[in-house]
Amino acid sequence: MGKLSKKKFRVLSVCGSGTVSSTMVGDRLKDILDEKGYTLDINEVKPTEVSSYVDQGGVDFIIATTTVSGDYDIPVLNAVPFLTGFGEEEFLEELMETIKELENQ
Repeated sequence: MGKLSKKKFRVLSVCGSGTVSSTMVGDRLKDILDEKGYTLDINEVKPTEVSSYVDQGGVDFIIATTTVSGDYDIPVLNAVPFLTGFGEEEFLEELMETIKELENQ
C-alpha cells in the first residue's frame, strides 16, 4: 500500500564553526541517503560540543570536516572528501558500510 518506513540515524556533523561545512555536508548526505531509503537526523556542532551530545546518548555516528578529539564508542567518519570532491566515492563507501553495520546490530 505505502512506502516502507525508512531507517533513521542520528548523526553529529562536526566542523570548526559548527555551521558552514557541517551544514553543507549534512544536507548533501541527507539527499543521497534519502534516495537509498534512509533518514538522517543531523545536528551540526563544534568540536567542543561533541562529548556532550555523545554523552546524552542516541547518536549513531559522527561525520567531521575537522579533527574530533576524544575516544567514542561510535564511528567517526572523515567527511573532508565530501567537501573537496577528492576521495568522495571512498567516503560514501565507508559511510554505507557503517550504516549496514549499524543496521545489523
